[in-house]
Amino acid sequence: MRNTERYAERMRLPLAGWLAVIVVAVLAGALSNFGDMRWWRVAASVALMVAVFVGAWWLSRLRVAVAEVDGEVWLHVDDARLPMSAVAEVQVLEPVAYSDAMGVALHPLAFIVQRPWINRGLRIVLDDPADPTPYWIVASRRPERLKAALTAAREPVEA
Repeated sequence: MRNTERYAERMRLPLAGWLAVIVVAVLAGALSNFGDMRWWRVAASVALMVAVFVGAWWLSRLRVAVAEVDGEVWLHVDDARLPMSAVAEVQVLEPVAYSDAMGVALHPLAFIVQRPWINRGLRIVLDDPADPTPYWIVASRRPERLKAALTAAREPVEA
């Protein structure tokens, strides 16, 4: 099995986001025990703080990649996979267009992968009559590079 990765990125939470997570975790932990220092309330507060950190980590672990697997190029967004043979058009969405695409212009059957701390992305229009999904919107910090990897996917890989 031949696997060549052309592009990869993680939607990691930025430093400012982690600072906000720390503040939320400390406040949630402090307010959850109401000043009662019995061991079970302190344990519940610590568990709540850990849950906030784990939730933030879980949201920032998502991976976007373009890879060739056995001669076919695929877009991998976490567990979702899209073959490039089903792609008709790829559009870069800058912050205003991305916001509009995620708002009232959003098709109810669209596949969306976004994170609140990323304000740019791609719209990947599909050309698959068997799939009711009209397009994917994928958040990306570097949508131009992701688009280049997707459009170059139609060309063969040089060994």
